[in-house]
Amino acid sequence: MPTFVPKNSLLFLFVIITGAGIAQTNLSDKIPVDAKVKIGKLDNGLTYYIRQNKKPEQKVELRLAINAGSILEDDDQQGLAHMAEHMAFNGTKNFKKNDIISFLQSIGVEFGNDLNAYTSFDETVYMLPIPTDKPGNLEKGFQILEDWAHQVSYLTEDINDERNVILEESRSGKGAEDRMFRKTYHRQFAGSKYAERLPIGIDSIIKNYNPDAIRRFYKDWYRPNLMAVIVVGDVDPAKAEAMIKQHFGSIKNPDNARPRTYAPVPPYAASEAMVVTDKEATSFGITLNYSAKPLQPDVTIGDYKNSIVKSIFSTLTNQRLRELTQKENPPYLGAFVNFGSYARGYEQFSVYVFNGTNDAQKSLAVAVEELEKVKRFGFTAAELERSKKNLLTGMERSFNEKDKTESEAYTEEYIRNFLSQEAIPGIATEFDYYKMLLPAITLDEVNAIGKNLQGDNKFFAALTGPAVADSVKLPTPASILATAKQAAENKNIVAYEEKAIAANLLEKAPKPGKVVKETVDVKLGTKTWFLSNGTTVTLKKTDFKNDQILLGARRAGGTGGYTLADKFNAQYASTVVSVMGFGSFSPIDLQKTLAGKSASAGASLGAITDGFSGSSSVKDQETMLQLLYLKATSPRIDTALFRSFVQKNKAQMQFAMADPQNAFIDTLIKVKSGNNPLGQIAVPRPEYFDKIDMQRSVDIYNEHFSDATGMDFVIVGSIDENKLKPLVEKYIGGLPSKGKKFMWKDNGVRSAKGKINLNLNKGQADKSLIIAFYTGEIPFSDDLDLKARAIAEILNIRIIEELREKIQGIYSGNMSGGLNKLPYPNYQFAIQLPCNPEKVDTLLLAMNTEIENLKKNGPKLADLEKVKQQWLEENKVSMKENGTWLSQILKTKFPGDDVDRFLNADKYIKALTPEQIKDAAKLLLNGNNVLTGVLRPETKAK
Repeated sequence: MPTFVPKNSLLFLFVIITGAGIAQTNLSDKIPVDAKVKIGKLDNGLTYYIRQNKKPEQKVELRLAINAGSILEDDDQQGLAHMAEHMAFNGTKNFKKNDIISFLQSIGVEFGNDLNAYTSFDETVYMLPIPTDKPGNLEKGFQILEDWAHQVSYLTEDINDERNVILEESRSGKGAEDRMFRKTYHRQFAGSKYAERLPIGIDSIIKNYNPDAIRRFYKDWYRPNLMAVIVVGDVDPAKAEAMIKQHFGSIKNPDNARPRTYAPVPPYAASEAMVVTDKEATSFGITLNYSAKPLQPDVTIGDYKNSIVKSIFSTLTNQRLRELTQKENPPYLGAFVNFGSYARGYEQFSVYVFNGTNDAQKSLAVAVEELEKVKRFGFTAAELERSKKNLLTGMERSFNEKDKTESEAYTEEYIRNFLSQEAIPGIATEFDYYKMLLPAITLDEVNAIGKNLQGDNKFFAALTGPAVADSVKLPTPASILATAKQAAENKNIVAYEEKAIAANLLEKAPKPGKVVKETVDVKLGTKTWFLSNGTTVTLKKTDFKNDQILLGARRAGGTGGYTLADKFNAQYASTVVSVMGFGSFSPIDLQKTLAGKSASAGASLGAITDGFSGSSSVKDQETMLQLLYLKATSPRIDTALFRSFVQKNKAQMQFAMADPQNAFIDTLIKVKSGNNPLGQIAVPRPEYFDKIDMQRSVDIYNEHFSDATGMDFVIVGSIDENKLKPLVEKYIGGLPSKGKKFMWKDNGVRSAKGKINLNLNKGQADKSLIIAFYTGEIPFSDDLDLKARAIAEILNIRIIEELREKIQGIYSGNMSGGLNKLPYPNYQFAIQLPCNPEKVDTLLLAMNTEIENLKKNGPKLADLEKVKQQWLEENKVSMKENGTWLSQILKTKFPGDDVDRFLNADKYIKALTPEQIKDAAKLLLNGNNVLTGVLRPETKAK
């Protein structure tokens, strides 16, 4: 790295202390490129990035990034950049329609999750993960990438078929939020092409465009000098480079290529405001967008430092805004600021205020005054110090995982480097920069961001929300402008005062327990400590991550034993306690005390379980355990914060049922449970929160967490047993133990029996939603549960092939299913199909036909093999993740899952046969208990 002359001796001392890894650097020096990534350019202008990375093993992430999106569409092409992305999956020179999806499913790549693509204003990106355990997979992956780049077929028949799928995707986004967004968005970007080029396009153009229009877009913009190929994973870099040259080197740019232009965004000539309401909106919100300014990429180390300063400013401002939500009668539900823009190459400072049913103008005034406070007086030294600690800790953990970083993370970095020149110096260099730059960042530098914003006084403001009764007077555009102006000019704003907070999490150290017994499970590779207070701690040491420790705990318990009188007290017990804080700490104070610590822990109360969860870095494992002890033993009573919680939730849910989908799901779930008052809460109502008794909720929390008897803890990750043992004895062994026998209880809620049809006509948008449940009671077995999950995945393949591609009735849809052991043995399948109201009956018939065909003939062998391969690939990755091991070990504790089904999952997956799936489908999809719900718009009532 180049040299840097420190500005003062303190920084020079810091550089010496932090070690030889930090060279002295000039802020004017250019940011280098990570030496571990090879960046090259072919003669035709195509850029490529290659990085060998072993996480996960035997897998390569391929990306094709096109520096072209909807902003480049001609007037007759609106929506065709997005449709061009879709067409890449609908036939190419080497793959007939849907063959790409079918092949990738056969090697374990799941459509929609693994295999995907997206189109934005300025780019189109294709994502292709390839398992490399079988010869030929990688070559075929490169062939697919090449075909996408210049060999998509664009047959007229395929184009016409895909129109309906695109229209269904467009339909799925319609509703109150979309209607309001479209009105405000066009004004936010008035005078810029961005205002007229939403990637989803215009439905009328999608329906009627001449196929030559999309072929023209593909020819104009899918060209090598606007492309990048990214290859990251378990691959020899020389082999990857050779394959890039082989597949992409001969692609030619078109003659007389159209210039790749960038759309300008003009500054606002004057401040403007809009009020947009919709009768299906669920909450009020106000956004202030200040004039967009050109944004240059970080080129020098000084640029990099300025980006850190700006990040600190945003973080500290948002912390200030969040603090105001912790008051009784909070002025808004939430508020935040950011620097960003839909427009590439521009940055817009924006303020977002979500105020529920609160006075919109008051919410706006409070947020603007808080921002003005930051502009006038800046931040405190303590705030800056906490932010620096948090930033350094986050970067340190990333650095510690430098050889365990997943390939996908690198691909995202390199895409941003290609499209917007984001710096990619590598985590080691970035960590050095943070260690060098953070100590030198001053309050004056951070506060200067706010000072600069003071001259930014032209903005576009938009108030959106429900169309309320005439008795509720909404502000006018003029009054919004006046409120913002008056708040910014308020002479009575005073500086923020920093409150003193305790430095130690625990006022008194717990009395340690002792490990009284130790056992080893050879199969799981675990060790279990039995502690003197009746708890156990099972350890699983792994090398999946270098700096990750995960904690979980579980035992029988939960809310199932509470009567209707305590339904809401129990349902919200852990939430009520968490919003009031613990020990001497409010939630905000606790966050401040934990500055620079990478640790978390909390309690959770399920339907039939009590438990804890936590995570930390290696160096902060004691903090994680202290948090666990604090939250188990010291819930805090704060009436003002409790009232704030009630008020915010009532305001948030006041108009929830105005959303047609919320109303539909709420009704459907009630019908599913036979209208049992103890049934699941799908959409909370405002009055529910009035029924919560603060003290009773705290008492319920204490009933479950103030006694640790029988709690099984599991700790997985970068464990050093010798260091961990005394900490476990102190904080887990020191938990109170009263010897209570904890039990779970079945609350008696059951799925409704018989065939039930629910139809609801609600909503302005021309869209429907089908949700169907197949349920029943049956003895639990791991074998049948596996087959049930296979049934769901096989039918998901059929949903894609038949309902989406053949019928073109949906954009997305899915089925999920499986068996439950507790609180009573049962099974459930759920189908969800968002669709065109005119195709509801067709889709119901098609879905039923697929189910009946599965019962009669079983699955196609190819479909079952796709599911099996997908699961095998998922297992290969998940078996090297700490979270997987934590979850599975906890399940062996309660409810007592079979260890062999976890450790040898591949054996059971490979043994599945079509005949077994057919028999399971006949048993489970028998049609005895089927609840079918259909939401139709009001104008499409049948």
